[in-house]
Amino acid sequence: MGGELRYEIAQNAYIKLVLHALKHKSSAVNAVLLGRVSSQNDAVEITDSVPLFHSQIGLLPQLEISLILIEEHYAAKGVSIVGYFHANERFDDHELGGIAKNIGDHIYRYLPQAAILLLDNRKLEALTRTKDRSPVMQLYTKDASRVWKLIGSDGNQLTIKEPSANVVLLDYISTEKWQDVVDFDDHLDDISKDWLNPELFK
Repeated sequence: MGGELRYEIAQNAYIKLVLHALKHKSSAVNAVLLGRVSSQNDAVEITDSVPLFHSQIGLLPQLEISLILIEEHYAAKGVSIVGYFHANERFDDHELGGIAKNIGDHIYRYLPQAAILLLDNRKLEALTRTKDRSPVMQLYTKDASRVWKLIGSDGNQLTIKEPSANVVLLDYISTEKWQDVVDFDDHLDDISKDWLNPELFK
């Protein structure tokens, strides 16, 4: 399922995910990926992302409320949830955990091409040295046996739409732009904080 599909993530969606993880370095964080499946070029186009939580990320009521709000907002734009993003709490943890798989399973029920992106801290840390253009994330999709499998790290199946995204990301990191990211946790604490992050890239 989706083994031959490509996944292309837009620069702002990608950067928002990494900045969210950097803002809460000592916590696990998660987000949903939004976009559409393009049958013309066999690709899932990830056009946006919404940071979800940085504390108690496995709590179902908050997750369900956030997914309903996100789906309602983006449906009007012809965009839907196409996947899930997760960053583990520990820097050296490179495994896809149970919570990530469960939320991924929920999304997969509605979209068989759904993907899970897992932040790869090693690649993120190496970015300043390597000037790598590939995403600092691992791609997981479900195979015919319906198990989440890590897709090869050759960089072919997950790409960033804009080749210079990591250069922009490093610039944002150097200016501590992550402090401006708002997630659903922040919004639930203070509803004046907008989970859509409309000012983040202005």
